[in-house]
Amino acid sequence: MHHDTLADWLDWQATLHPEKIDLGLERVAAVWARLGPQPLPFPVITVGGTNGKGSCVAMLEAIYLAAGYRVATYSSPHLLVYNERVRLNGEAVGDQPLCEAFARVEAARGRVSLTYFEYGTLAALDLFVRAAVDLAILEVGLGGRLDAVNLWDADVAVVTSIGLDHTAWLGETLEAIAREKAGIFRPGRPAVIGQADAPPALRAAAGARQARVIQRGREMDVEMATSGWIWRGPDGERLALPLPTLRGGFQLDNAAAAITAARQLGERLPVSLGAIRVGLARARLPGRFQVLPGTPTWILDVAHNGAAAQALATNLQGFATSGRVLAVLAVLADKSPEAIVAPLRARVDHWYLAQTEDARAMPARTLRERLGELPNVTTLDSVAAALTAAHAAAGPGDAILVLGSFVTVGAALGWLGPTPARICSN
Repeated sequence: MHHDTLADWLDWQATLHPEKIDLGLERVAAVWARLGPQPLPFPVITVGGTNGKGSCVAMLEAIYLAAGYRVATYSSPHLLVYNERVRLNGEAVGDQPLCEAFARVEAARGRVSLTYFEYGTLAALDLFVRAAVDLAILEVGLGGRLDAVNLWDADVAVVTSIGLDHTAWLGETLEAIAREKAGIFRPGRPAVIGQADAPPALRAAAGARQARVIQRGREMDVEMATSGWIWRGPDGERLALPLPTLRGGFQLDNAAAAITAARQLGERLPVSLGAIRVGLARARLPGRFQVLPGTPTWILDVAHNGAAAQALATNLQGFATSGRVLAVLAVLADKSPEAIVAPLRARVDHWYLAQTEDARAMPARTLRERLGELPNVTTLDSVAAALTAAHAAAGPGDAILVLGSFVTVGAALGWLGPTPARICSN
């Protein structure tokens, strides 16, 4: 099977496996055995967690690029184009190399059925090996223990935070989710926990796996300083640093986790204090409290669970807006819209509820019913219609907040038009 365009390949991959999500490593292991080297010829940092994964990955990528290394980054999902998921030296890989990598996966696949995510993960690692990179930074797709990314042993593994999300696959309790996330930890290797109050089950699981635990608030920590902050490492090392460019106090957790991971790889890939400082300043992440200047102000945030919405509410509190906040919300069917809306009720003046053009979208009617006694609500049948309505209603000092999923924010970026200043703004 061979396809001419990236879109054709991706459409076909989506039909290849009976389940959209089918956790387990047997299929990827069988194909990788025929496709790529065991072990990988470069070190790997794997990043998991409920929230903060993307930010931590973006900071690590920026730090290692500032240090002059050849860096491969694999993340998911994407906002606008699939290529965003696979980056070499900070640049999205082009259609042609991706198609060629998919063809190599297909040749090695035989009769093994792969999910869309597994197919993409194998193609990314194949590209990274061929590019002879110095380091790969891999973001877990879902969970950890059985996620395709976990086929490869992480030299350093990071879990940024634990919250309730994807409960159908990972379990109904924080403890169960913590045990799944801890699956990326390896014996004798650093296990970085970015959350001081992570469920004790996460640290316990890391210990049971005989990993070397380095947790925020225990082996490493963060102190605020008059200008910036101080990272304190497990051996008492202290680094005075500027605040990350990524917005929000919680980004210090992600920054501390990223620096800890980089320091743990220091013997193999040394990183200077200067590179860390430059990396924190350069890290960008579209769709995470991304503020687009102009009138009205647009704020885009992929928050799709309660903890992310709480962080978003904190950011809004510190954000000066003279007028109202109008929110456009669309979520996937397996999410809890109640948990997303709860911390934002006091901050949002009018809600525009919609549904995305995604097979997994929660219908706007269902969303409206689930949210019950929410004042000032308009329900529309598409994100585009909701964006149009919110924009029409917005006055000069107002802000339009778009949230609920990657698909929702991606739709907004498409609707707003691809001006480089907007896509890259932070």
